[in-house]
Amino acid sequence: MQELTVNDAVSSALAEEMRRDPRVLMFGEGVATTRPDLVAEFGSERVRNTPLAEAVIAGTAAGAAAMGLRPVIDLLYAPFLTLSMDAIINSAGKLRYLSGGQFAFPMVVLARTGAGWGVGAQHNHNLEAMFVHAPGLKVVMPSNAADFKGLLKSALHDDNPVMFFMDMTLGHTPGAVPAGEHVVPLGRAAVLRSGRDVTLVSYSKTVGHCLTAAQELAELGVDAEVIDLRTLKPLDEATLLRSVRKSGRLVVVHEAAAPCGVGAEIAALVSEQAFEALKSPVRRLTGPDAPAPSSWVLEQAGVPQPEAIVRAAAGLVLCDEVSA
Repeated sequence: MQELTVNDAVSSALAEEMRRDPRVLMFGEGVATTRPDLVAEFGSERVRNTPLAEAVIAGTAAGAAAMGLRPVIDLLYAPFLTLSMDAIINSAGKLRYLSGGQFAFPMVVLARTGAGWGVGAQHNHNLEAMFVHAPGLKVVMPSNAADFKGLLKSALHDDNPVMFFMDMTLGHTPGAVPAGEHVVPLGRAAVLRSGRDVTLVSYSKTVGHCLTAAQELAELGVDAEVIDLRTLKPLDEATLLRSVRKSGRLVVVHEAAAPCGVGAEIAALVSEQAFEALKSPVRRLTGPDAPAPSSWVLEQAGVPQPEAIVRAAAGLVLCDEVSA
C-alpha cells in the first residue's frame, strides 16, 4: 500500500494508462498547469490546456473518441457541464446506439463538485442525477483515494462515455492505495461496514459522514451497515437490495438536492423490489433545493452531517423497537 491524496491517485491512474495506451490523451481547463508531471512525461501533444470553452472541449472529445482516440477532458466545476450538454448527451451518449454499435465513445469527463471551498453557486452544484438520467452515459462518484484510482482506470478502459465527479474537499484527502495495478470495476458498490439494524447508503463525501454516524450509532446499540455506491450508473442494485432485506431499514444520504435525485431512485427501487422486507419508511437526507451559498458555514449547513444521520437512523430503529 502507498499513501496518496485523491489528486495524486487520479494523476497516478492517468499516467499509468497513458503509458499503457498511446491513444489516451488529456485536455481541458488548466490540465497542463495542474498536472505538470504528465506534461513532462507525455508532452504537450497529449496533455494540453484549452480555452475556457466547454462546448468546444466536449465536442472535440466526442469527435476524438469517434475517431479511435481515448480522450480525458477536465471541465473543472460541475456547473460548467451545462455548457457542454449537447456534445456529452446528444453526441457521445447516443451515437454508439444510433450507429448500431459501429462507433465507440471511450471518453472520460472530469468535473469537480461539492461544498467546502466557498466557490459560490455558479461553481458548486451537484448535477450527477442529470447525467444518470441520460442514456448511454456512465456516472462515477468515488469517496476515497483507492477508489478514485481504481475507478478512473476502469473508466479509461470503457468504450462508453463516463462522467467522473470529484468532490472538491476530497482532493487533498490522503488514503491508502494499493501499489501497482489497481482497478475497481464500474457498477459495483462497496460494503464498508456490515450491520443488521439499518442500511446507510451514500456516495462521495457523505460516505465519510455515514461511517462516522455508524460509529456513534454503535454506542447507542444500533448496528448500521454502510454502503458506498461508488458508481451511480450502472447502479449495484443487488448489493443494495441484499442489505435492505437484511436490515429492513434504509437511510439514503447525499449532498445533492432531493427532487429526482439518486436517493429518490434508490427509494423507488427498494419500494418496488424489497417492500416486504421494510420495517420502516425509507428516509432520505439530502442537500437543500437551492443554489449553493458562498459562505463556508452555510455550505456545511446544507450538507447532511453525521448528527443528522444518527438521528434519522436511530429514530427508525429505536421507534420500531418501542412499537414492538
